[in-house]
Amino acid sequence: MFKSLDQMKLNSILIFVFSICVASLVQAQQDPQYTQYMYNTMSVNPAYAGSRGHAVFTAIGRTQWVGFDGAPNTQNLSYDTPLGYSGLGLGINLMNDEIGPSSEIYLDANLSYTVETGEEGNLAFGLRLGGRLLNIDWSKGTTANPEDFPPVDKFLPTVGAGIYYHEPQWYLGLAVPNFLRVEHYDAENALGDVAVERLHFFLIAGYVFDINEDLKFKPAALLKGVSGAPLSLDVSGNLLFNEKFRVGLGWRWGDAISGLLGFQASDRLLIGYSYDLTTSNYNVTNSGTHEIMLRYEVLKDTRFRSPRFF
Repeated sequence: MFKSLDQMKLNSILIFVFSICVASLVQAQQDPQYTQYMYNTMSVNPAYAGSRGHAVFTAIGRTQWVGFDGAPNTQNLSYDTPLGYSGLGLGINLMNDEIGPSSEIYLDANLSYTVETGEEGNLAFGLRLGGRLLNIDWSKGTTANPEDFPPVDKFLPTVGAGIYYHEPQWYLGLAVPNFLRVEHYDAENALGDVAVERLHFFLIAGYVFDINEDLKFKPAALLKGVSGAPLSLDVSGNLLFNEKFRVGLGWRWGDAISGLLGFQASDRLLIGYSYDLTTSNYNVTNSGTHEIMLRYEVLKDTRFRSPRFF
């Protein structure tokens, strides 16, 4: 009898610890993050859709905290294009995000409208509509009795907006990807409301310096604010050599330092890779984060085109 009681206590402790771990992971990383976000800006700001002036396909695969069991694993595929000469832009974003026993599939449509402001300035307003399918299978976790936790299958709607201003040498944008605050778990469930869809604010900025004819330098920053969580700041600097090779360094406040590489394989295809070395407490149990990016641009005429740095 005493053995049975001790086992029950142990199971309860294991369940409690696992619940805290899941709550911490979910609250620390509400939305998936990318080191190479600057090459897929629509993922953080819907107003970017169509801003390159032609159709663009972008794919990103991110394996985070390699060696850490249940670490985030994310794949993203997006397409955006201007709609004629109307000032409208359309973008579709499909993403799969997995962390521990939880997996989410995101599907969003982004619509932007751009107005010219002066000779070179463009101001765009963006709207995001879509949803997410959330699935939690506790049997994939380490709980002692996963059958005690009801599985979760939910549809979470998305309504977001953004504003994006850009000129040939610089850009600035502010976005809220989702205004809706939705509880991932019902209050009557055993875990309560440990995972809540919190309000995010993304502020992005970047500037391109022409050092000489063959070399450009682009510093960029992304500031992310999440209700109930500390600010997150990404700062990076990338060099573009001969409009072909890209190399850079990044730093995420209190989390990681990054190395970035890029190769303009053709006028249409850009290949990118980044590696994050974790500097937070997770560095004891993981060997970093790998991210691969492919961007294909559907160009009508490439004879006099110079690759844009953003």
